[in-house]
Formats: sequence, C-alpha cells, structure tokens
Amino acid sequence: MRIPWLRSAEPTAPPTHEDLIRLVALGDEAAFEALYDAMAPRVFGLVRRIVRDPAQSQEVAQEIFVDVWQQAARFDADRGKAVSWILVIAHRRAVDRVRASQASTDRDLRQGIKEFQESYDDVEDTVEALLESERVNKALESLTQVQQEAIRLAYYGGYTHQEVAELLKVPVGTVKTRIRDGMIRLRDRLGVA
Repeated sequence: MRIPWLRSAEPTAPPTHEDLIRLVALGDEAAFEALYDAMAPRVFGLVRRIVRDPAQSQEVAQEIFVDVWQQAARFDADRGKAVSWILVIAHRRAVDRVRASQASTDRDLRQGIKEFQESYDDVEDTVEALLESERVNKALESLTQVQQEAIRLAYYGGYTHQEVAELLKVPVGTVKTRIRDGMIRLRDRLGVA
C-alpha cells in the first residue's frame, strides 16, 4: 500500500534531447546548458572535421549554439530527432565558414595578383621611360652644341623662347631656328614620323 503524502522513490528518466529543445524554445537556460553539455563534443567534432582550424572551429561551434538557442522554436519533432537537427545546423554553419574562408582567400589572391601586375607594369613603364630617355640623350649628343643648349633650356628647363634668347644672349629668331633645326635632326635620328 502506498502512502499518498509520500513521494515516489522511483527514479525518473533523464530528459531527451527533444525535451531539452522544447524547454530551450521556452527560454529555459538550464535546459540549454544541459543540451550544450550533451551536444557540444559532437558538434565541435563535426565542425572540426570540416573547418580543420581549431580556433575557427570553436567560433563556429559557438555560433551554432547561438542558432540553436534562437531557433529552438522551429524544431519539429515530427520531422526528425533533435540531435539530427542540431548536427544539420552545425554542418551548414561549418560549410558556410569554409566557403567564406575560401572566398576570402580567393579574393585576397586576386587582389595580390592585381597589385603584383600593377607594380610590374609600373616597373615596366619606368624602365621604358629610362630607356627612352637614354635614347633621346644619345640623339641630343649628335646635335651641335648650340642646338643642344637651346633645346635643353626650352624643353628640360621649361624656359620660353624669349628667356632662352636672354640666357644665351642671342636674338629670339636665332633660338627658334636652333630649336627647329635641332628638333628636325632629333626626329630623323629617333625615327619619329
């Protein structure tokens, strides 16, 4: 005979994962803690196999449990077990992290190649400019001394014809003639049409 005012000494079964999810959906923090303790090793193991990096795996595992906390009300026991539902979330999150990481790596690689090509082009342009400058200087040396002076002052010094005439103490017309004749010889020497 049972005494009605005494509690039953029969042990109760521990809550199932499904029970814990239902309680988490109601905001039960103790249920979430119990669910976390039960599922964290499996979730982390799955994530670790996919993501590989331990630090990123820990971050992803934390994100998964935040998702479980926020989406617990969406769990439908008729569609499957709670463990499967959590592991599907874990798998999706881990794959998303790998894809995002790969996309970031690809983007960095493309940017690095672009920057390398730009710097390569800059070097190429600089070398071409130096070679062209050498070519022009050699061609300048083939001119008479007075033509060289007039052209260097006008083109490299930035002086006007009037200022060149004043510096060389010659008439402006003479400066113009020296520059014109020198430029014709330079054009012929450099093969410019």
